[in-house]
Amino acid sequence: MTQQSVEPKTTAEEAGPGSRVPAGRSWLDRYFHITHRGSTVAREVRGGITTFMAMAYIVLLNPVILSGKDAAGDTLGQKALITATAFAAALTTLLMGFVGKVPLALAAGLSVSGVIAGQVVPQMTWPQAMGMCVMYGVVIMLLVVTGLREMIMNAIPLALKHGITMGIGLFIAIIGLVKGGFVHAGEATPLTLGPTGELAGWPVLLFAGTLLLIFMLQARNTPGAILIGIITGTVVASVLNATGVIDPAQWANGAPELHGSAVSMPDFSLFGELEFGGWGEVGAMTVGMIVFTLVLAGFFDAMATIIGVGTEAKLADDKGRMPGLSKALFIDGAGGAIGGVAGGSGQTVFVESATGVGEGARTGLASVVTGLFFAACLFFTPITAIVPQEVASAALVVIGAMMMMNARHVDWADRATAIPVFLTVVLMPFTYSITAGVAAGVISYVAIKVAQGKAREIGAFMWALTVIFVVYFALNPIESWLGVH
Repeated sequence: MTQQSVEPKTTAEEAGPGSRVPAGRSWLDRYFHITHRGSTVAREVRGGITTFMAMAYIVLLNPVILSGKDAAGDTLGQKALITATAFAAALTTLLMGFVGKVPLALAAGLSVSGVIAGQVVPQMTWPQAMGMCVMYGVVIMLLVVTGLREMIMNAIPLALKHGITMGIGLFIAIIGLVKGGFVHAGEATPLTLGPTGELAGWPVLLFAGTLLLIFMLQARNTPGAILIGIITGTVVASVLNATGVIDPAQWANGAPELHGSAVSMPDFSLFGELEFGGWGEVGAMTVGMIVFTLVLAGFFDAMATIIGVGTEAKLADDKGRMPGLSKALFIDGAGGAIGGVAGGSGQTVFVESATGVGEGARTGLASVVTGLFFAACLFFTPITAIVPQEVASAALVVIGAMMMMNARHVDWADRATAIPVFLTVVLMPFTYSITAGVAAGVISYVAIKVAQGKAREIGAFMWALTVIFVVYFALNPIESWLGVH
């Protein structure tokens, strides 16, 4: 199937399967096809607000993930990161609403941010890392325009796709555990509970309490569980800090208190701060692996989310084709570049968009509402900056747990798929490298297929990936053997 085959050709088709184009509707109704898709303005507004409430946590979490030092020892300012995160989410979600005309919201992808924080910035500067984001977005857009996305989607085995999602989930979870103070580097062991083998300090206990609260709310199917947990944890932290129970020095990112006005102008100091000099710093091979890893981190989840939410919204026809699919995929790719330019990581479609669909959202008007709420966040940075790192980090562990639920889709009795998936999942957090996990999964999958006498089942793309990843693993030993270093 080509991209053109899923692109809508008429207004009726764009409205959705089985729709008609009645006259006498308002311009808002006609533009977003509200009546055609069986919705109302009230439902769209309610759905847009619900989606925002479900994913507003990203404005708090993304700055936590991107709070580390780069190769030059530099860090990014929290206020500037909050501005970049909110701005990019607002712009891309508004684009999805006005152009894509579907109820999908975008924001900084935690998997993409995890790759940048854990794998990219230790090797280069923050501006160079944002340059990698722009390159990743351009690659996604080219894949959509050329129709290569389907070839890639079909080439990588489904089990490995689930393994990649689970591995990134564990990677994000361990980032949350470390930033929450729950896990530390040990002396006798690689990791230990707390700094000395036991939990120390109120902030860490608040992390654990927030984590349990979110899990309990999710178990009760409470809408906005993550946001409620973060707000509750922040309120408790503020009370404990105000009463003097906690030494302000114990907080990882400063005491949770408001300094001055609750409203301020956005800090766009990170906007346009990007470089493309990473090639010379780490080499073309490494840069290629980084861009490929970023594509893996965001591409497959976005594709599945767009189709899944579109189907839930009853926008797909009986053949699974969704109106505006090509536009939605292209905007998702553009989100990578927009996020890089803004300085807040690549943007991708959020599965939380399904919460708005559950409230009745069927059109892009819901996305416009969500985008406007993200835009409003630009002026309330002092409030969002109050959230302690320990509280926000708990949500990272929750997201990791949710991504691990893909394990139910893996046939663990089939060793030909179970072993590659296991290696993919385990190596990502243990090596702090998503590329290493993907590489191990691909190589082992091909090796096992060959051992089973099923080499013909392996596509050309998987063979090419295997060669690339073998070179990736063997490059340093070969260079050392040849005396290059």
